[in-house]
Amino acid sequence: MSMTDAVVIGSGPNGLVAANLLLDAGWSVVVLEEQDRPGGAVSSDDSVAPGHVHDTFSSFYPLAAASPTIRGLRLEEHGLTWVQAPAVVGHSFPEGRWGMLHRERRNTAAVLDEHAPGDGDAWLALCETWDRVGDDVVRCLLSPFPPVRGGARLARQVLRPGGLEMLREMLMPARSLTERLFRGEAARMLVAGNAAHADISLEAPGSAAMGLLLVLLGQTVGFPVPRGGAGAFSSAMVKRLESRGGEICLGERAVGIRVKDGRAVAVRTSSRELRVRRAVLADVSAPALYGGLVSWDELPSRLRHRMDRFEWDPSTVKVDWALDGPVPWDGAPQVPPAMVHIADSLDEMTLTGGQVAAGLVPDRPFLLVGQMAVADPTRVPKGHEALWAYTHVPQRVRGDGAAGRPGVREVRGAWDTADLEAMAERIEQRIESRAPGFRDRITARRVLGPRQLEALDRNLVGGALNGGTAGLHQQLVFRPVAGSGRPETPVKDLYLASASAHPGGGVHGACGANAARAALWHNKTRPPWRRT
Repeated sequence: MSMTDAVVIGSGPNGLVAANLLLDAGWSVVVLEEQDRPGGAVSSDDSVAPGHVHDTFSSFYPLAAASPTIRGLRLEEHGLTWVQAPAVVGHSFPEGRWGMLHRERRNTAAVLDEHAPGDGDAWLALCETWDRVGDDVVRCLLSPFPPVRGGARLARQVLRPGGLEMLREMLMPARSLTERLFRGEAARMLVAGNAAHADISLEAPGSAAMGLLLVLLGQTVGFPVPRGGAGAFSSAMVKRLESRGGEICLGERAVGIRVKDGRAVAVRTSSRELRVRRAVLADVSAPALYGGLVSWDELPSRLRHRMDRFEWDPSTVKVDWALDGPVPWDGAPQVPPAMVHIADSLDEMTLTGGQVAAGLVPDRPFLLVGQMAVADPTRVPKGHEALWAYTHVPQRVRGDGAAGRPGVREVRGAWDTADLEAMAERIEQRIESRAPGFRDRITARRVLGPRQLEALDRNLVGGALNGGTAGLHQQLVFRPVAGSGRPETPVKDLYLASASAHPGGGVHGACGANAARAALWHNKTRPPWRRT
């Protein structure tokens, strides 16, 4: 029987951040990972086509670049190199028109002014407000949510000129905010397209938060990617962990947490039990922890009732392509962006979001497209492209928005080979409409639906990327259930360290950092533990 100060279950970015912070405090740490590779949803592979490195899940990391915790790990000393595309984000409209988020804000403003005079000045004013309060807003968003403790300190951070107004704008519906700030569709769609990275309706309060956060981070830190693939990010965290004496065990799944007298005392795998002196940190979804790794017999009945109301974010379908040339975009921007959004209008995005909410597979899906060779040419043979696109679909499919339309294959929601092929065809047709000749450049393709994504990472339940909906009813003190908001659980020395905890999805490491700091705080008054 082994013993360690802490066991971290799961080696996603939150688990690796938590493990590194505990090691920095002098704890001994073992990380358990059921997959044969570390990183969770931050990994890459070359299985689509030889010589083409695709990010299996996430790709762009503005939140990591802005996160004080990630920056504090100094991963560059462990092999991580950030690279960026010439431009950040492009929004593709019909007829070859583009809205562009450039690296330099004045270039962005100039493009937006061409679409609608005055939008450039409005954009620069937004950026100037962010310059004053952005760092404090990011710290507030990524810090543990304090119902009482720390509230005054966090309030002072945003009581600078423009701070409260910025927070108010983040709490607004994205449609209302963009229509108030801008006259033209280019600026509006840049914000709305980034807002759609989350699962909140553009008409719902709080939907502006993700849009504003991402475009303003794009204007300050950009949308960086790890040179060589997303796996290089995870690899650097693992190297840092091992350099400090941490242990990571791949291919070893945690099957249970032993609780004694209300305290987590050990983690069981299929082959052994690891006893813990100080803490267990679970980088797993809330439903996998409560009633899964920890029996309901060890948990209060009120938690079980509240978890019955836990809500997942929508499912995802992602397609990866190897191309023998760049995407032949209609009206291609002179300065190419790494990420491209495809939607005709705000109204179309509203209709698409409504279809997903109603359980319908969208007939004209909103697409997020990543041109990885534009950002990092080392990932492909010269002149080639490693392209991906993903879109949201319902967790439970009740129908297809394209049902009965001539020439369109219906998606049934089984997510078998037929469904995946039909959805990939729909996605490809949408890109082809913006980039005639795109399909002629495809040399290989991989389609990952909800089932495949979950098989590759158990935290992506039904293809949900964010550990639960980002809706306001499941954020702050309501994440993962009402009365939460912090990483502590009803079991002493057990901490929820995944995206199911506040502040939620995104590669920022805050969920893991909050859990690690809570574990350290709760252990600070205990006598030193003798290592064995």
